[in-house]
Amino acid sequence: MKQIEEYVRSIEDFPEEGIIFRDVTSVLQDADGLHLAIDLMQEKLKGLDFDIVVGPESRGFIFGVPIAYNLHKPFVPIRKKGKLPCETIGIKYDLEYGSAELEMHRDAIKPGQKVVIVDDLIATGGTNEAMVKLVEGLGGVVVKAVFLMELAGLKGRERLKGYDVESVICYPGK
Repeated sequence: MKQIEEYVRSIEDFPEEGIIFRDVTSVLQDADGLHLAIDLMQEKLKGLDFDIVVGPESRGFIFGVPIAYNLHKPFVPIRKKGKLPCETIGIKYDLEYGSAELEMHRDAIKPGQKVVIVDDLIATGGTNEAMVKLVEGLGGVVVKAVFLMELAGLKGRERLKGYDVESVICYPGK
C-alpha cells in the first residue's frame, strides 16, 4: 500500500524558481489516494468532541464534506465574498500577493459550538487565521484545525498559536 506522500505530485520551480509546488490534484485524481487522505485527516479527529466542520472554498469543501458526512456532523462553507445568499459576516485579510475576503452565513454557528477547521493546506496561515476569526466572531470555539499538507517553512502554524493544529504531511520547506 502506498503512503499518502506518494500520491502528492511535486513540481519544481513552480510558480517561481526555487519553489516546489505540492499538487493536491494528484491525490484527488486517484481513488486510493483520495480515500487515504480523507481517512488520515479524519483520524486526527478521533475522540475529539466537536459540533461542526468548517472549510474554505474550494479544497476545504473537498476534504471537509466527506469528513463531516462520515462523522455525522454539519458542514459550514466559508466562501469568497459575494457567494452566499443570506446575511453574512466577513473578514478581509492579507495574502502573500494582495488581499482576499471570506464570508460565512451569520446563522451558521451558534455561540459555544465547538468547531473543527478542515483544509488541504496550511502555508502562511493567513486564510486559516481569518477562518478562526470568523468562527470566533460568531461565538464558536475552534477546537482543532486539520490539514492534509503543511509547508512548515512558511510558518503558518505560528499564526495559529494556542490552537490545536495537525497536518497529515509536513514538508520542511516552502
